[in-house]
Amino acid sequence: MVKTKKRVRKQSGIGCNIGIIILIVILVCIIIGYFGYVRFFSPNIHTSAAKEQSYFYIPTGSTFSQVENQLIKSNYLIDSKSFEWMAAKMNYTHHVRPGKYLLKDRMNNRELIHMLRAGIQVPVRVIINNVRLKKDLVSQVSKQIEADSIALYELLNNDAALSGYGFNKYNVMALFIPNTYDFYWNTSVEEFMGRMRKEYKKFWNDDRIQKSKLAGLRPLEVSVLASIIEEETQKNSEKPIIAGVYINRLRKGILLQADPTIRFACGDFKIKRVLKKYKEIDSKYNTYMYPGLPPGPICIPSISSLDAVLNYQRNDFIYFCAKDDFSGYHTYARTLEQHNRNAQRYQNALNRAGILH
Repeated sequence: MVKTKKRVRKQSGIGCNIGIIILIVILVCIIIGYFGYVRFFSPNIHTSAAKEQSYFYIPTGSTFSQVENQLIKSNYLIDSKSFEWMAAKMNYTHHVRPGKYLLKDRMNNRELIHMLRAGIQVPVRVIINNVRLKKDLVSQVSKQIEADSIALYELLNNDAALSGYGFNKYNVMALFIPNTYDFYWNTSVEEFMGRMRKEYKKFWNDDRIQKSKLAGLRPLEVSVLASIIEEETQKNSEKPIIAGVYINRLRKGILLQADPTIRFACGDFKIKRVLKKYKEIDSKYNTYMYPGLPPGPICIPSISSLDAVLNYQRNDFIYFCAKDDFSGYHTYARTLEQHNRNAQRYQNALNRAGILH
C-alpha cells in the first residue's frame, strides 16, 4: 500500500509539470499571436491631419530600402520594424513596383504591402490642351507622369525615331489629340508615345478620313489647317467659315497669308499688327511668302478646330479680317476691294487704341 501511494504522488507531479508546460506554450502562442496580430493588422500609416489620404510615389528602379526610407522621411510610417518584418513575410522586399499609390490614414502593414506588391496604382489624368510648342507639351506631360522630359523632347525632334510613328519633327504635333487621358504615373516616354499613336488612329476613324478626302486634304493637312484656325479665333461658330475661306484659297492657289503663321515664324505670339518687316521673314511657316500649308501645325489644334475643317462651310469668301470692335469676330469678303475696306477699318481701330505692333 505504501509503495502504491508513492507511485500516485510521482505520477501526479509529472502531470502537474506537463500542465504547466502546456500552459506556458499556450501563453507563448498567445503572446506570439498577439504581436503577430499587432504587426499584421494594427494601423501603421499616418497621413496629415488635414488629409485622410495622401499620394506616395515610387520611382522606377527603386529598392525596398529606398521605399522604406521615403515612407519614413515623409512621416507616413509609424513602426518601421513591423513594416520590415511584414515586408519580408509577404515577399515584398524583392518585388518593388514603381508607381503612384494612394495611402489612407490608419492603413495596416498587410493592406499597405499588398497594395505596393501588387502594384495597385492610382491612375493619373494627363490633360493635353492649349499647347502651342513642343516645350509646352513636354512641360504639361512631364508634370503628370514619370516620363523624362529631356528624353521626350529629344524624341519629338528625332526624325529617325518619329518615322516609326509616321511623323517627323515638323509635323509630329499633329499626333496629339487634345483630351484627358488616364495613365499610370510610371509611364515611360515610349509608352506615352505609343498611347498617343493609338488615340490618333482612334480619332481618325473612317468617317473623318472620308470627310478629309472630300475637303481635298490628308489628315495631316487637316491638322495643319486646323492649327491655323485655332490661332485665328476662339469663336467655335466662326471656325467652319474660316476653314471654308482657307480651303477656297488653297484650291485657287492663293497665298494663305495667315497672320498666326507669321507669329509662329517670328516666335513672338504677342504681335498684334503683322507689319511688312514680319512678312519678309524667310521661313516655310511664312504663308505670305510660301504657297500652300506650312510644314507642320503651329499648335496642337482642338477637336473643335479639327472638326471645323472636316465640316467646313461651303462659301465663296476669299478674305476675312478681324472686326474693328475687337469682339473676336471677323468680317468676310469676296473681293479684294471689300477686304481692303474692312482691313482699313480694323487698322484705324488699332491706331485709335494705340496698338502699334
